[in-house]
Amino acid sequence: MKRKLNDDATMDGIMRATPATIRVVLQHGMLCVGCPIAPFHTVSEAAREHDLDEDQLRRDLEAAIESGDVD
Repeated sequence: MKRKLNDDATMDGIMRATPATIRVVLQHGMLCVGCPIAPFHTVSEAAREHDLDEDQLRRDLEAAIESGDVD
């Protein structure tokens, strides 16, 4: 599967570009919204920091991005 999220994309950048991803972040128990580290953490780093399955997090974020839902 081709990754839609750039490996250098930050959590803050992802949430700003596609607000629908905020719901995914919160559902995974992450508090990236408003976190001072979010502008620097990539998806990989955030998944590792929160002890999450990175592949699942990426799939969920990509699904939110593809849905085009605007919150």
